[in-house]
Amino acid sequence: MVEVISEYEHFFPAGFQLETPRVVLRLLQPDDVDHFLPLAQNKEIWKYFVKELDDPQELHSWVYVALQERAQHKRMPFTVIDKDTHEVCGSTSFLNISFYDKRIEIGSTWLGTPFIGTGVNRQAKFALLCYAFEVMKMERVEIKTDNLNERSKSALLKVGMVPEGVLRSHMQMHSNRRRDSIYFSIIRNEWEERKMQFFPDLI
Repeated sequence: MVEVISEYEHFFPAGFQLETPRVVLRLLQPDDVDHFLPLAQNKEIWKYFVKELDDPQELHSWVYVALQERAQHKRMPFTVIDKDTHEVCGSTSFLNISFYDKRIEIGSTWLGTPFIGTGVNRQAKFALLCYAFEVMKMERVEIKTDNLNERSKSALLKVGMVPEGVLRSHMQMHSNRRRDSIYFSIIRNEWEERKMQFFPDLI
């Protein structure tokens, strides 16, 4: 009997990883928690994140859920590694994957304080965007962030994402605040021009 594999398994097989000159994105592992714990201690990182992962219990739960969603083919969670130093920098994911709609989200992204503003995030986004458009042949890649998070919004503009609009009272935050989320996207017919404009050094 010929084994039939799903689209998810085709694009995200065991051992799958993405790479740029600066970063490696590999499958999140349970023992990555040990690397994440010291990175997660700065509370400022979690101001606009839905969970406060400086709490070890929350961090363990977050990793567990990410791996459960990987097993359910709902998510591809990555650990981000700096190739120059071999240090774990943080995490990012492909989320809300719809093969029928040819749509995917990049999200649940965070970096430890030492890696913020170093170019690691930009190179990770480039790897994810290239794979989504050029290998998976997606029509749309979307990213959402807290509408109050000016740093995140600025960073998304710097990688060519197009702001679309705000969803009011969209998510529940750990601080008992209701978050307004702003969506950004790139669609297929924009990608080549955006890649040339925003990532000329990586092409």
